[in-house]
Amino acid sequence: MNTKTVGNAGEDKACDFLVQKGYTVLDRNYRTRTGEIDIIAYKDETIVFVEVKTLPNGTPELLQIELNRQKLQRIVKTSKRFLLNHRQYSNSYVRFDVIVIDMPGYPDVYHIENAFTELL
Repeated sequence: MNTKTVGNAGEDKACDFLVQKGYTVLDRNYRTRTGEIDIIAYKDETIVFVEVKTLPNGTPELLQIELNRQKLQRIVKTSKRFLLNHRQYSNSYVRFDVIVIDMPGYPDVYHIENAFTELL
């Protein structure tokens, strides 16, 4: 399987996990010129921007490299564009999560809530 296929399967698994936890998935692969957000979900007056990493051969160190400062800044910038275009969420809390799929030594779906903030 190529990385796109693996990534899509991971995102499907992450969406299923979020739905089972009571989240509503609002959008997937939301793209702007500045970046992409894998999953945008909503629960308990909180809009959650989720970065999904499928790392079947990964380590915590690799995860840290994958989620570098530049990547996180692009996610924040893209989330602001989403919020500008979807004013119905303007009174919602905002959170940035990471879901890691299939990383050895961790649960199959490892959900890190509040993984980062805008103040990077």
